[in-house]
Amino acid sequence: VQLAESGGGLVQAGGSLRLSCGASGIAFRGSTLGWHRQAPGEQRELVAAITSGDTTYYSDSVKGRFTISRDNAKSTLYLQMNNLKPEDTAVYYCLATTGPLAAARDFWGRGTQVTVSS
Repeated sequence: VQLAESGGGLVQAGGSLRLSCGASGIAFRGSTLGWHRQAPGEQRELVAAITSGDTTYYSDSVKGRFTISRDNAKSTLYLQMNNLKPEDTAVYYCLATTGPLAAARDFWGRGTQVTVSS
């Protein structure tokens, strides 16, 4: 199983970035997928998630600015981030939760750094 994030970088406040997470070795189409982030000294937090049925969830801090999407044909998860703020600075991780409900397994990527300058 491999999840590989890309698309992070340095951007000015108000700018945009698009993160991608390519997956292999999992049943991507049936997985619930999410983006989490962790800022220095902070706990990892859920930013956005999308189910196999394309139901989406966003944390209040990113609602209206970030959009999560998936391309099952490419086994790729995306996070479009607009109107970025300095407080969005963090390492962003993708998570895939797959398998039957009673025995679901989580798989994490290694993360990509997003830095927003003021």
